[in-house]
Amino acid sequence: MGIYPPPLDRLIEQFSLLPGIGQKSATRVALYILKNQGNLAENLARSLIDVKEKIKFCSTCFNFTDEDPCAICGDKNRANGILCVVEGPGDQLAIEESGFFKGKYHVLQGVLSPLDGIGPEDLKIGELLARLEKEAIHEIILATNPTAEGEATASFLVNLLSNKGLKISRIALGVPMGGDLKYMDAMTLQHALKSRTLMTP
Repeated sequence: MGIYPPPLDRLIEQFSLLPGIGQKSATRVALYILKNQGNLAENLARSLIDVKEKIKFCSTCFNFTDEDPCAICGDKNRANGILCVVEGPGDQLAIEESGFFKGKYHVLQGVLSPLDGIGPEDLKIGELLARLEKEAIHEIILATNPTAEGEATASFLVNLLSNKGLKISRIALGVPMGGDLKYMDAMTLQHALKSRTLMTP
């Protein structure tokens, strides 16, 4: 039998399933919600349901959105022919928050990882190729994370796209090896984008 009543135990258990939240943090959050006199619990529950029901992938770039196409894909001012390819929505958000990049994005929804059974067909690579047929893209910026998987994915894309008549660049040093784009500061990302270098197969 637990220390807390079953409903509270279940809430603590659910919070402890979230990344970065251990049992003590989960307990602290659950107790805070329980003690709150306002509408925190109702608002939190409503927000969670809204996220699950209303958020989907943009059919163009595959970032999270509540409208299709997303605001960035629908912005005519951003149709400058430059497409930044990132691993996930968190990486796209980090670059967007840097305030430097004014083109469009393509979210791969992962990286190549043969050990985990993730191949090209598991990523949004086919959709990227389809975009090149439909949109006036002249430059691709590969902004995968500087990890072994991110580098392998970038190299794969360079080989795949090298005969398409595109300028292909890779974000420059400034983002440390083993780092994760969504945790970089705006200045580091601006420097990385300004100093990008061309890649060849």
